[in-house]
Amino acid sequence: MGGKAPNFTLNNVLGNPVSLRDIKQKYLLIDFWASWCRPCRRENKNLVNVYKKYKNKGFSIVSISLDEYSKKEDWIKAIKSDGLAWTQLSDLKGMESPVALLYRVAKLPQNFLVDADGIIIAKDLYETDLEKYLEKILYPQK
Repeated sequence: MGGKAPNFTLNNVLGNPVSLRDIKQKYLLIDFWASWCRPCRRENKNLVNVYKKYKNKGFSIVSISLDEYSKKEDWIKAIKSDGLAWTQLSDLKGMESPVALLYRVAKLPQNFLVDADGIIIAKDLYETDLEKYLEKILYPQK
């Protein structure tokens, strides 16, 4: 934490490249997950609620799937069934994804909260921790 979030470029579900540096938000959650990961799928429900509540307050999410190519359809189905309305990226290389290695992802789910300067300010915010942290940084006077 405290370091610059490494830039990366991955394809979205349509096959179009998206770079981290092109996503401009006050706060961005970089979320690593996979369609086969049950804890990830449970956490997606929380992320959907947090996204809906804070998307107009300078917060967004970019999810990086660590599904493999053979599971591409499962990835796309999970996005739809879980209602994930934010940017979805993957190189479909599973846990061997260069981006997962760059971020030293050792478990799923795993996430990193990045500020507008690209600095990682928090990680592994699950369940109510993400919303509590966003409340603290978006509304510090409370």
